[in-house]
Amino acid sequence: MLTISNLDFRVEARPLFEGASATISKGWKVGLVGRNGTGKSTLLRLIREDVENPSADSSIRLGTGARLGWVAQEVAPSDETILDIVLACDEERAALMAEADTATDPNRIADIHTRLIDIDAWSAEARAAEVLMGLGFKHDDLARQTREFSGGWRMRAAIAGVLFSQPDLLLLDEPTNYLDLEGAAWLETYIKRYPHTVIIVSHDRELLNRCVTHTMALEHRQLSICPGGYDDWLKLRAAKAAQLESQRAKQEADRAHLQAFVDRFRAKASKARQAQSRVKMLERMQDITVPISERTTPFSFATPEGKLAPPMLELQGATLGYGDEAIILDDVNLRLDPDDRIAIVGTNGQGKTTLVKSIAERLPLMGGKRVVPKAVTIGYFSQDQMDELTFGETVLDHVRRALPRDTSIARQRAIAAGMGFSQEKVETKVDKLSGGEKVRLLLGLMAIEQPHVLILDEPTSHLDIDSREALIYALNDFQGAVLLITHDVYLAEATADQLWLVKDGKATRYDGDLQDYRALVLRADRDEAEPRAKNNQSKIPANSQTETPAAGVNKAEHRRRTSEARKAALPYKHKAEQAEQRMTQASKRIEDIDSDLATPGLSSDTLQDLMRDRAALVDDLEQAEIDWLEATEAYEDMVSGAS
Repeated sequence: MLTISNLDFRVEARPLFEGASATISKGWKVGLVGRNGTGKSTLLRLIREDVENPSADSSIRLGTGARLGWVAQEVAPSDETILDIVLACDEERAALMAEADTATDPNRIADIHTRLIDIDAWSAEARAAEVLMGLGFKHDDLARQTREFSGGWRMRAAIAGVLFSQPDLLLLDEPTNYLDLEGAAWLETYIKRYPHTVIIVSHDRELLNRCVTHTMALEHRQLSICPGGYDDWLKLRAAKAAQLESQRAKQEADRAHLQAFVDRFRAKASKARQAQSRVKMLERMQDITVPISERTTPFSFATPEGKLAPPMLELQGATLGYGDEAIILDDVNLRLDPDDRIAIVGTNGQGKTTLVKSIAERLPLMGGKRVVPKAVTIGYFSQDQMDELTFGETVLDHVRRALPRDTSIARQRAIAAGMGFSQEKVETKVDKLSGGEKVRLLLGLMAIEQPHVLILDEPTSHLDIDSREALIYALNDFQGAVLLITHDVYLAEATADQLWLVKDGKATRYDGDLQDYRALVLRADRDEAEPRAKNNQSKIPANSQTETPAAGVNKAEHRRRTSEARKAALPYKHKAEQAEQRMTQASKRIEDIDSDLATPGLSSDTLQDLMRDRAALVDDLEQAEIDWLEATEAYEDMVSGAS
């Protein structure tokens, strides 16, 4: 499907690829991973031929006749409906439908209608609607003009268009940046079932583990491909690094042995020839180098001053919204305690950001009460980062303003360095920073305030996987409360122990975990599903799946135990997923063999071979089912045992 050969490419003086090669076969779902700035998006642009490859020896070849699809930009605002925009993305269908209205030749009309039947043109509206609604649009939205939607929703429409057109090679660059958790869950399922080849750039670890068949890593200006998801690649990389280290140690020992012989016998005439031979051996030895891992600057949130008694914050009968009439949420009764870790879930547009802005006093309440002690400090990370930064000012300007006036310049620079900004970078204006650097600056400025509550609204959209992992460690070490809005399931599962659900004008506690909620939103009739929600005064039923600490158990200690148990149980989770894949593959192969067995006129040898293969597959299926059951039970036992 795609062959990359000897790729060399640089941006100005910085090389991104040096002799990089890779081959992607038809039907693969490939996750493209690598640190921020290594060139992942540039590689997609090279594949699309958006930028010219100056190297004559390099080549990027697409399969003959293959159609390439990608999201170029958001849908332009116009009078066309969202549904019509998506339908137009299937260019062949659109052209045939237009020609059918004007064609006069009976033979051509027959050809057009035959082709329309072949491409299933008459179900196109239903298929387009399914994609749009999977990405969060409501049924009533389909007939609305594109100009009525914000840029974020028009970008979703652009994603829907390229998915609907079903190209032979689909390129997706961080698509979940524009989606909520619900849309990301739907997209994951869609990619798994997509009939053609996909290359997806994503920093969502769980998405990469669940929906890709292969991982292509961009490291040290080279490309490498291995089967499996992101965690499989991590294991392979660790094994390769260990092997290289072992080979390097052996080489150093051999080199030392040869050099000792040379040093000892070079001056002796009787041994001169042997010594010279070993000198040549030393010269011919190729150095084995172990690539140096790039270090990720950690995040850090200081322990808040003074221990506060619960509750730290309460909303009592609160009405939230904008102005005098735009009510978004009504009768909100929620409570936040000092060591709570809460993920806020709900589809985009329901009011998650309105809720956290009201809690952070960025929006005044329209009604009800907000009760918070005067000593409480709240740190707020805005989804719209530039709301919190000042154009034209440098990183150092922002750090200086956040510190006391008598702070020395050396101390200011030291604090900026702790955020990950080098001596040169601190003088960079914020509008020139990358998305990930802006996130680091905002989180670092927040940490200076030593808040008791961290409110994070989509903090990971521009962070690579290693930086997301560093953020998880920092949040788990933080001694205050955390409110989190994120589409990153891995981040939410690793840090939160409660959920708040924002839906249909209400904000309530959700009785269940993220897996329960994910199963809910993947139902076909998502809008009519009845969530298990309750307010803060309700008691959790005895059969609840929620991991809540027993009376008298410290919440922070419970959270630490649960987080460690989940991490320790991950191998069982991955084993269960692999067993499930084996079950699916074996079942499909058995169906294929059963179909072959029904073919008339089979020779006895062919019949015996098919029956032998079928028996072996049945054994494989049974073993996979046993492995799946054992791994699932082990995972559940380890996680539930920590609660």
